[in-house]
Amino acid sequence: MSLPAVPHAPGPAVEPARDPYRVYLDSLTSAESRRTMRGCLDRLAALITGDDDAGGAGQPWHLLRYEHTVRMRALMTERGWSPAYVNKHLVALRRVLREAWRLGQMTAEDYQRAADLPTVEHTRLPTGQHVPPEVVGAALAACDGDDSPAGARDAALLAVLYSTGCRRAEIAGLTLADYDPGARSLRVRGKRDKERMVYLTTQAVGRLERWLAVRGRAAGALFCPIGRHGSLRVRDGRPATMTGQAVADILARRMAQAGAMPRTPHDFRRTFIGELLDAGVDLATAQALVGHSSPATTARYDRRPERRRREAVDRITLPASRPL
Repeated sequence: MSLPAVPHAPGPAVEPARDPYRVYLDSLTSAESRRTMRGCLDRLAALITGDDDAGGAGQPWHLLRYEHTVRMRALMTERGWSPAYVNKHLVALRRVLREAWRLGQMTAEDYQRAADLPTVEHTRLPTGQHVPPEVVGAALAACDGDDSPAGARDAALLAVLYSTGCRRAEIAGLTLADYDPGARSLRVRGKRDKERMVYLTTQAVGRLERWLAVRGRAAGALFCPIGRHGSLRVRDGRPATMTGQAVADILARRMAQAGAMPRTPHDFRRTFIGELLDAGVDLATAQALVGHSSPATTARYDRRPERRRREAVDRITLPASRPL
């Protein structure tokens, strides 16, 4: 069964300035969020049109009705997309429909009906990997063996990742002005431009200070790209900003040099939260440190229930082998 046809107006469906697709993406404060949601909407456009090369720009989102959106949800599930992946696309769909309503292109009733899609219920074990201290130590040793500016930068970056649990985009967005050495703190701008304070261990501060001795104290990005010949890249006379993907690439390279399995910046985030909860830090404090909007999100990183279940099983002794 194909998706019910969505009629197109002659010529461009929506002028760019009033395109809900563009308006929604422009409302997102994070470049990484814009990239993620753009991908979701482009994939949804392929479902609408049946054209795998279709993009979301200019599509008649305002013409979608409940029978269309419920079919789109069913198609995503039929294609074997994971529940979490489907739900992310449903978020993007609801938001672009809301922008169409805000722009006066849909009635409130049509918007509410089209957006009234339940999320796909699911229960999954936590994804990702724990990063053991010895793996972090091996990666830092790989950085220490590199006497170029990149060695000092990467060691400081790994130390900040491990001791703050920041997202990769948050690390990339840090500036020198966000660093307070006296308080051992960093001011972080998270999702939806929410600011929070995170704190560094004394060892992380030492790593960061060694990097700043190389970088200098000029205003600009705290961590900047470094050219092939060891020169710091600047923009308008200031250290340039790197991307979240660059942070992930640095981590991947240092893990490979350490002979360790690949780890992601989010694995460092998972590890940080798990270590806090294991140490008895209350959930509200852990939530504030990592910038989660809900304590339920932070609670999913808690490794203690799994450990207690394993310890309960350990109390059972398998009977010795003996003939009857």
